[in-house]
Amino acid sequence: MPVPPPRTLPALLALPVLLFALITWQVAADGPLIGADKRLSRALVHPDRLSELLADLGNVPVAVPVLALALAGAAWHGRAKGTDRWLLPPLAGALAMALVPALVAPLKAWTDRPGTPAVPPAVGYYPSGHTATAVVAYGAATLLLLPLLRSPAVRRGLVALCAVLVLGASYGLVRRGYHWPLDVVASWCLGAVLLAGVALVAGRTAPPVTRSARRSSSRTPSSSNGPG
Repeated sequence: MPVPPPRTLPALLALPVLLFALITWQVAADGPLIGADKRLSRALVHPDRLSELLADLGNVPVAVPVLALALAGAAWHGRAKGTDRWLLPPLAGALAMALVPALVAPLKAWTDRPGTPAVPPAVGYYPSGHTATAVVAYGAATLLLLPLLRSPAVRRGLVALCAVLVLGASYGLVRRGYHWPLDVVASWCLGAVLLAGVALVAGRTAPPVTRSARRSSSRTPSSSNGPG
């Protein structure tokens, strides 16, 4: 799995970090973006059964077992293949998931943001813990499983499934009124930063022979398909 060189990683992470800082500042200071956020929420909120089910994709009992299966699969495959430092990618995925509540809970307490009119009066809705859980659980599972897949079509399908699950959970949380749109966007940014670490570790420990082996085999004609 191609991973950006470490020296380019700060540049790639600049956008989500800056966007997260901007949104957090606006939430804390009740800035102009909050008014637009509330108007967008009013236009999108329509609680129904579908939005409830989609929002559940970000629940810990739903998302974390998916990641746990991917952690176990990546660990088993790495050990069976004798990959160097095979335990590092599963540990990176588990650490990213553990950091979600460790980061989200203090931010909720600090910003003290009230919920939408669709939920009972309360505070502590920023950022969205359910969105961050979905992003990191499904995203880390995808990053850990991608190096194990050989078919490009299957790899693309896995990435598409991850995107559908994350976007479905995000849409459900906003549509149901559980979160403001900015709560969700901020958690996308937070999740992107956490997943960058998982991608870096997974890329460095992936087997390095796959591409070269394919290139060498494609350049060496076999006796069955050589000139007659």
